[in-house]
Amino acid sequence: MRANRCARVCARLILLVIVTATALLAPPPPLFAAGAPLADADPPVTVPAIGRAWPVGSRPRVLRGWEPPATVYGPGHRGVDLAAPAGTPVRAVARGRVAFAGRVAGRGVVSVDLTATGDPPLRTTYEPVTAAVEKGEEVDPGEVIGMVEASGSHCTATCVHWGLRRGEGYVNPLSLLPPWLLHRGPSRLLPLA
Repeated sequence: MRANRCARVCARLILLVIVTATALLAPPPPLFAAGAPLADADPPVTVPAIGRAWPVGSRPRVLRGWEPPATVYGPGHRGVDLAAPAGTPVRAVARGRVAFAGRVAGRGVVSVDLTATGDPPLRTTYEPVTAAVEKGEEVDPGEVIGMVEASGSHCTATCVHWGLRRGEGYVNPLSLLPPWLLHRGPSRLLPLA
């Protein structure tokens, strides 16, 4: 009986070691993976990498990444949170037309329909932002559309929530950024000769 018990304990320990090693050796989920539509979106949403600027700063820290919900009303995070102190300029990531600039549930929101991205167009959203633009204005990549508000953020630190959607389907806004902008490393000087 004691040998049977020892065999079961050893088998459980071996299984625990295998499961732990598998979890530790598996690659982490990519933070900057291309966006995917909601589980029930049809057809799949494709996102062209047309972004030419980050919404804040030159390479902001991502406080929380995009977590697609399994269903329309399911839990998830329908955008990314970018670290930015209050008063930081918020910039349009791509060319478009301001679809909304105002307050929603006490938070400043700016939405921009992106030019030449289909019908319905891709729409970026930024919050909490004090708008510097009005509905209907055309904006260029990198143009200031507002300033980060001191309050109204759902982050523990001041941040900008940046979202992207086509129609009712949410996608990862980081997929708008081309690899050279998304993964830019430190600058390197090249030799003259």
